[in-house]
Amino acid sequence: MLSRRLAIALCALGALALQPPAHAHSRRSQASALHVQQVAPGVFVHWGQQLGLDAPGHDDIANIGFIVGKRCVAVIDTGGSVRIGRALLAAVRRQTQNPICYVINTHVHVDHVLGNAVFVPTGASFVGHAALPAAIARSRPYFLQHYAADLDAPATAAQIIAPDRLVQDLLDLDLGERRLHLRAWPTAHTDCDLTVLDEVTATLWTGDLLFVQRLPAVDGDTQGWLTVIDELARIPVARAVPGHGPLATDLGAALAPERRYLTSLLVGTRSAVDSGQSLPDAIRQVAASERSGWLLWDETHARNVTRVYEHLEWQ
Repeated sequence: MLSRRLAIALCALGALALQPPAHAHSRRSQASALHVQQVAPGVFVHWGQQLGLDAPGHDDIANIGFIVGKRCVAVIDTGGSVRIGRALLAAVRRQTQNPICYVINTHVHVDHVLGNAVFVPTGASFVGHAALPAAIARSRPYFLQHYAADLDAPATAAQIIAPDRLVQDLLDLDLGERRLHLRAWPTAHTDCDLTVLDEVTATLWTGDLLFVQRLPAVDGDTQGWLTVIDELARIPVARAVPGHGPLATDLGAALAPERRYLTSLLVGTRSAVDSGQSLPDAIRQVAASERSGWLLWDETHARNVTRVYEHLEWQ
């Protein structure tokens, strides 16, 4: 069986493979127009690009957007840079002059939170999972080291904003004749996943609990994620906005490929660990039949296997 030290080293190498190159272009330029689509009355989405975190444009890969109520607006995720955050704020202002009451972060990942600082002057309350402040604190040094160009110069920890309003389990927010139902989930994609349900239009924002087309990235607990998927599939919704990928009008059908991949990943990696198979062999063989069905396989799958392998090895 692979030693713990080697497993940790390989896990680190997997993470390094996702880091942006040192010569990444600066994101400090003025915001360009951000296209948003109204997917339901008052619900606007900007669809992120299907790119890796090491590609030009890596700050614009997450689905982000906003919901407009009679009284005020809720922004849901802010993108991977202040550039994207400014463009999102401008998109809000093209649709409404209502104040922004809330900025809701669905989880900690850089492509969802680095635009937060742009919204501080609006006076909005930042809302997130109860575990998000600790996750932000852990991530700040990494974000500053590898994504400084996506912040305003000079990049500072103060630009990486944590929530001031926390969701322990359930929380309802009123935008004026429009109620949002927020739910904090057990560890799944991350340890701080949050969903947002707009009750007026039955639109569910899943964050990265749902990936469509793009290979899911494991940063939490695979078995926990599978459990959450089963619960999500039982929520009656008209449409779902995934963290990555196109709109889903059949949530159960959209979750099925993700469930299949994560199940194959977990079962295959457990078998590899139990049989003493090396990590490099496991990376090549586990869930190999899934490869053709997903974008960004090479950028993501090896890291997923490494993470699950290390976790199972210590059980």
